[in-house]
Amino acid sequence: MDNSFTANILLTLGSLFLLGLAADLLGRHSPIPRVTLLLLCGFVVGPSAFDLLPDFTEALFPILTDIALTMVGFLLGQRLVKKNVAMLGKQIFSLSLCVVLVTALLVFTLLFILGCPFEIALLLAGIATATAPAAIFDTVREIKAKGKFTDTLLGIVAIDDAWGLIIFSLLLAVVDSYLGNGNVIHLLQSSGWEIGGAILLGLVLGVPLALLMGRVNAGESIQAEALGIVLLCAGLATWLEVSYVLAAIVMGAVIGSMIRHRCALFHVVDLIEWPFLILFFLLAGASLHIDSLW
Repeated sequence: MDNSFTANILLTLGSLFLLGLAADLLGRHSPIPRVTLLLLCGFVVGPSAFDLLPDFTEALFPILTDIALTMVGFLLGQRLVKKNVAMLGKQIFSLSLCVVLVTALLVFTLLFILGCPFEIALLLAGIATATAPAAIFDTVREIKAKGKFTDTLLGIVAIDDAWGLIIFSLLLAVVDSYLGNGNVIHLLQSSGWEIGGAILLGLVLGVPLALLMGRVNAGESIQAEALGIVLLCAGLATWLEVSYVLAAIVMGAVIGSMIRHRCALFHVVDLIEWPFLILFFLLAGASLHIDSLW
């Protein structure tokens, strides 16, 4: 590998981490969440502003996305252990379903009234149901919010990814039928696999990993094991073409319900997650192309 290319990679990553540190420090002394500041910083250094990032960051972004969101999903899964589900399950289930349905209905209605074509309005309504689990999770963690409301909010964020996939899949099938393409069954099968396969993967990974992690003493260092769990889940989900966020949530819920010293494992993931989130939010901001909005 060329020394100049290696230097370029190291300089870029070092600069992005320091930029993330600056955004974090500024967020502590302002009412603006650090997630917003990271996105703004990414936009400033991105192609729509000063265009300071080298080309290789575009290829790096999908990988960082998989890793960062898998970590977020795994940590959210901790909120869906048996105790929390028994206490808040009905609220989380009903509220998350209402959020998805009302969002899709409002977006479709307003776009259709404004003259948007029927099929485009449906697709955008389906896309609108998607939330940003990483941004919500980090904002909650930044302000150190705790309590029933916080647990309910994070529980909703954890499962509305599945609702969003279901709603979008159904609307996509409606659009396909409306256009007469004849791919409805294939689309539903593909969507069913993305959701069902993710749940199955989370269970298949969660049970043996929980049994394995249960043999680790509470005081032992488990950074490598924690990172290995996350990367394995992200890699298999990407290879199987299922939702890595949903797979990680299920895996986190299973492990959190089965092992006694689960707090140590999730705490380790929480510690190693932040550097990945810094890069993720910065590159997400940099990926915004203003000219495409027009």
